[in-house]
This record gives sequence, C-alpha cells and structure tokens, in this order.
Amino acid sequence: MPVVLITGCSSGFGRAAALAFARAGYTVHASMRNLSRGESLRTIALQERLDVQLVSMDVTQPAQFGPIVEAIVARSGRLDVLVNNAGILHPGAFEDLTESQFRAVMETNAIAPLLLARAVLPQMRRQAGGLIINISSLSGVAGLPCDVAYTASKFAIEGATEALRHEVDRWSIRVALVEAGLYATGIFAPGMSEESVLPRDYPMDSPYRVLVEHKLLELRKRMPEAFDPATVGELLVRIAKSDSRQLRWPADGVATRVLGTLFAHDDAGRDQFLRNVSGTEWWSQGAERPV
Repeated sequence: MPVVLITGCSSGFGRAAALAFARAGYTVHASMRNLSRGESLRTIALQERLDVQLVSMDVTQPAQFGPIVEAIVARSGRLDVLVNNAGILHPGAFEDLTESQFRAVMETNAIAPLLLARAVLPQMRRQAGGLIINISSLSGVAGLPCDVAYTASKFAIEGATEALRHEVDRWSIRVALVEAGLYATGIFAPGMSEESVLPRDYPMDSPYRVLVEHKLLELRKRMPEAFDPATVGELLVRIAKSDSRQLRWPADGVATRVLGTLFAHDDAGRDQFLRNVSGTEWWSQGAERPV
C-alpha cells in the first residue's frame, strides 16, 4: 500500500486528509504535536479498521524530522506522499505584531514544511518517485491587510514550491500546492473570544485597531459560509492518484476564480516560461549538463 505522512492532523485539513487517504487504501502516518488531540481520529480509524498511525511531531523542532522519516520507512518500506498542512496565524496589523509572533508564523508555515520536505527527498529519490503537497492559501497569491505574517509565510511556500519542482522532477518527484479559500478548520479560534473579535492579547491602543476589528468582524460574519475541510481531504487523494504535473490546485470555486484572475498562463505555460528564463530545461530532462 502507498504510504503518506501528514502534518497537523489533530483537526481541520490534516484530520480530513488522514481519513480520506486511509479510506482510499493508504497507510497513513498522521502527525500532531499533542497526541491527546488525536483521540477522535484514532477512534474513527479503529471503528473503520483504517491503517492510521498517530505520530508525535512538533514541526518547529526539525531535529525530529529525520528520525521520524527513518522510522516510517523502516516500518512501511517507503514514503510516497508528504502533506505539509500544519499552520498557524496571528491576525492583526503588521506594526502591532511582536517579533516572536512573526517568527512563529514563518517558522511553522514556511520553514518547517520546507525542512520536512528536505528530510523526505532522499527516500523519494531512492524510490525514483514521490509527491510533496504543500497546503497554501489564497493569501499566498494575494496579500490583504491585517494578514501580513500569514501572507508572507504562504508567499514563501508558494515560491519555494515552484522552485523546488524544477530541481526534483528529474527523479519523477511531483510537487503541488493546494490553494484554499475560507474553511472551517479552527485556525482562527485561538485568537478570538465571544467578547471580542480581536485576539485576547491585542494592543488596545493600536492605531490600526479600527481596521483590524473591521477585518476580523467581516471574517466572523463569513464563517457560516466556510467550506467543509473534508472536501480538501478528498482533493488531496485525487492529486496523489493523478499523474498530472499541475502545480496549483484550487480547492474550491472561490479559489478557482481568484487564480483565474491572477494567473494568465496555465501551469504548463508558466513552467515552460520559467525554464526558458532560467535555462534549466536540460536539468528537468535529465541531461548531465546544458546543451
């Protein structure tokens, strides 16, 4: 059976992905920082007799990555798919964010998934195949106010993923981005309370307070329209089962419309343009040197 490692599986996209892959016949290694938050996933897996192994992993501790990947390969013999899903956000105006808040978002959303991807690449090269899916967002293609840290992290993962695919495609390793709109994943919950839309620790004397309150109030009003994370889990399985070289996969109709507006070329045209500009077509074709 094909083997998948998924981060951030205690809720949201990660939990949905773990169940979708397991139901599709994959051996699933579902990671999360606190295993006690995986009881519902464990219960469903037992009830449905799904092959889901819960893995304790803190994505901000990259020293854990190598041993975890080695343990998965020792147990299953291979690693076919990595889904980088774990993520956080700190909403608010950029000037109001502390350095530690900004660094935490970048570390979790951008640096961690890239380091984990690096950790799985040797095994995927040995297999001469594999797939790395990075969960992105429309915030990765369009920057909006009060979202600077999250947007920066997603723009970073977008650019790095697009660059990485040109390095690894000679080994039949695919790389993909999932572009998601607004989903009921719970990512906003830690910063909000019933009393206020502002995060509990937000500076009350901020010159941006009106703007931030407006943006977060609009977000709260839109939450009943949020999409079901289960649809993203199903999309991830479709990506894994396809042989498409597509880079960006819109997760919903909103994402499709936004991407259609922002990008004039399809992925094939965009790929060819970038390879022509960088002069790397030879590398993707497996040649030893430029021709």
